[in-house]
Amino acid sequence: GQYSAVFRYDVMTSILKAFSTVFSGQSAMKKLTLLIISLVATLNMYAQNADEIKSEILELSHKKWELMANKDATALKDIFHEQAVFVHMGGYWGTEQELTTIDRGFIHYKHADIQSEEVRIAENSVTLNSALTLTAMVGGREVITPFFVTEVYLKQDGVWKLTVLAFTSRPQMRANQE
Repeated sequence: GQYSAVFRYDVMTSILKAFSTVFSGQSAMKKLTLLIISLVATLNMYAQNADEIKSEILELSHKKWELMANKDATALKDIFHEQAVFVHMGGYWGTEQELTTIDRGFIHYKHADIQSEEVRIAENSVTLNSALTLTAMVGGREVITPFFVTEVYLKQDGVWKLTVLAFTSRPQMRANQE
């Protein structure tokens, strides 16, 4: 469900231990009522946190596509983890090669037309799966390619960093199927 992505067993255990210590002298009915109120408040807090994380990741991803279109390798360096991997149709490589590829225009990501996005949260990492059509200049010619794109972000020192950007080709859809 919505809460499972960010609701952890260890958090629940800590809440129950603190609850039993604080309310040890209360009646069973009062304890149960207070426990339910505490759990609902905690679940709401985690749901809000999940929504905030999803918004933050979507905003960061959209910013990344814009920076890639502008060939701004300097700003992208702040988004890309130093050990990130970039998986393309012709191979895979690390952060420095991706930044060089963008900076020198070997691949110019001109525009990403995003059709769908799904964010999944797992502890301190987030996976964003997208279906998009990418317009790019590759080898001096413009190509328009439909992709499934997977982006994985890791929170490092309070900042989200892109650790994986993987492109998987998807079948061309006829106009009446989209």
